[in-house]
Amino acid sequence: MLSYILKRIALMLPTLLGVLTLTFVVIQFVPGGPIDQIMAEARMGGGGEGNAYKAGRDSDAKQIAELKKLYGFDKPAHVRYVEMLSNFAQFNLGRSFLHNKDVWQLIKEKLPVSMSLGLWAFLISYLISVPLGIAKAVREGSRFDVATTLLVLMGFAIPGFVLGVFLIVLFAGGSFFDVFPLRGLTSDNWADLPWPARVRDYFWHLALPLTCYVIESFAIVTLLTKNTFIEEMRKQYVLVARAKGLSQQRVLWKHIFRNALIPLVTGFPAAFVLAFFGGSILIETLFSLDGLGLLSYESIVRRDYPVVLGTLYLFTLIGLAIKLVSDMLYVVVDPRVQFGSAAK
Repeated sequence: MLSYILKRIALMLPTLLGVLTLTFVVIQFVPGGPIDQIMAEARMGGGGEGNAYKAGRDSDAKQIAELKKLYGFDKPAHVRYVEMLSNFAQFNLGRSFLHNKDVWQLIKEKLPVSMSLGLWAFLISYLISVPLGIAKAVREGSRFDVATTLLVLMGFAIPGFVLGVFLIVLFAGGSFFDVFPLRGLTSDNWADLPWPARVRDYFWHLALPLTCYVIESFAIVTLLTKNTFIEEMRKQYVLVARAKGLSQQRVLWKHIFRNALIPLVTGFPAAFVLAFFGGSILIETLFSLDGLGLLSYESIVRRDYPVVLGTLYLFTLIGLAIKLVSDMLYVVVDPRVQFGSAAK
């Protein structure tokens, strides 16, 4: 297994390099870079005597050259590319043009919001969807199976942001009820509340955005669990176990359960990391949640290249590592897997 892990790590490097190189090359041809963004903002907000750029007078070639030097755009592309790789090798993700902060610092500031949404969505999806999927598989074709399938498919068909608008109108002071708060993860006086009230306030703020966030993954995990269990229940070893007189419950939990959970268990690492870093732009915007999704969107729109490249590097690295961990979990769940033969 050690040789397999080393080979996989060796393959990660060209993959990571390819992703960064392709993104860097594409960025060079995208119109409206950060310098253009700064000058455009200066022109729109300029005119006053105290404005740093005094739009129309100060936006000359000399100032543009100074800005390029400030942000490193005075260097050739290949020099900036080599510097980027050197910094990333030292886990120096750079400094944001837009926020004037280290990219690491920005990620740490935005992460709690995305964690709050993603982590609870992950737990709810698996703790409810897996038992529901098993129940649907055991009762395949019954009224319960048909009714729950209809419900989860209806939820899957509704985009999260559309459901968010509906919930805001209905429950967040739109046109009907003012039950749930609309903005942020906590109330303004959250720090002054006792602990039970803090917990209640936190989940009260999470109720609507979390409902929108979990709706799609809920259907996917439920149907994946159901189909995986049904596939295992139709295999020969299950028929043999039943022919030996084993009860339905014993066959289900001792034989089927372990094999059927392999796709779900090996998907845990990816789903768990997605819970931390997979912010939803539209849902965060709807509910005024300043998380990683909104940060990524703003960075792309405002051409904040250090944030775009830094977060891409970090997320790609984590994704590759999680894929390796997922492969390792196959051995834990099913010891029959031999990576030595698979790697040849």
